[in-house]
Amino acid sequence: MREVPKRWIWTGAGAAALAAVGVGGAALERRHMQRIESDPENEVLRDPPAGRPLEVRSADGTTLHAELFGPDDGPTLVLAHGWTETLDFWTYVISDLTREGKRIVAYDLRGHGDSEPAVDGDYALDRFGEDLEAVLEAALPDGRRAVVVGHSLGAMSIAAWAEHHDVAERASAAALINTGVGDLVAQSLLFPVPAFAQVVNRTIAVRGFLGARTPLPRVSTPASHAAIRYIAFGPDATPAQVAFYERMLVATPPDARAKIGIAMSELELHQALERLTIPTVVIAGEDDRLTPPSHANKIADMLPDLDRLIVLPDTGHMGPLERPAAISRALSKLVARAASADRAVAE
Repeated sequence: MREVPKRWIWTGAGAAALAAVGVGGAALERRHMQRIESDPENEVLRDPPAGRPLEVRSADGTTLHAELFGPDDGPTLVLAHGWTETLDFWTYVISDLTREGKRIVAYDLRGHGDSEPAVDGDYALDRFGEDLEAVLEAALPDGRRAVVVGHSLGAMSIAAWAEHHDVAERASAAALINTGVGDLVAQSLLFPVPAFAQVVNRTIAVRGFLGARTPLPRVSTPASHAAIRYIAFGPDATPAQVAFYERMLVATPPDARAKIGIAMSELELHQALERLTIPTVVIAGEDDRLTPPSHANKIADMLPDLDRLIVLPDTGHMGPLERPAAISRALSKLVARAASADRAVAE
């Protein structure tokens, strides 16, 4: 397992930042860090579960880092995280489901965490679909299938995979969490503007946010924390949960972050949904500004085999961090339904 930052480091850039903001600013900074350190969730999130490493080679030669959790004979779920996250994003869900005897396979998307940057810099969504196929092939024993679960970009990866692969051969069910498969900029609530200004809005969203290559500050500040909370979280997220994601965000290489962001801004995968012919749960956050519930509603309407549509109240874009118990329950029920369907076919 990678070495997870336990705290923001107050040397070098941190010391310079404190010096720059002066005495008053330094006091605010200390209080900010104290709120994070004193949050009970900090103890959980500073020590993610360690899995058994699995190296995966994708179709284009990009090497992906995956980890296996739980018993080898349990029902398998494959977890794909979102943009600017790592497999540690699933910390709560992995802990919940392995306690139930589930076998979990989580992996870092290309350009994230311990996975390699994309060969030839290729971050097209089709490549993310090929990555999922490679993980399934490497992690599943012959004849077994998995429940595939994606958050945000991870769910887009499932759609991209479904478009070009035999879904039912590898997967028994799917869960699409906090995601969209097209019109991401047009439907975003991040920069709400009147209809006549949508062209300007798209420019701001793509160049100033999704496609920005500017390195991010290595030190958490009250301002950066507040911005990330506004963009990605609902009202109930704790300081440690926001900081946990902030560490993943700043660790994502700027070039990969920007290229993937631009690829997502051009995404159009609605046509792939008709190939996702397995029971599928769609989960949205009521207060998600990045992929609001309108995306989930459209996906649910287009799926051939919708299991359930769940809209979580007071929840932003980070459902598995903000509402892990609800997400874990939904996934456990999905696994049980998939197993029941398999038994019925076998009989």
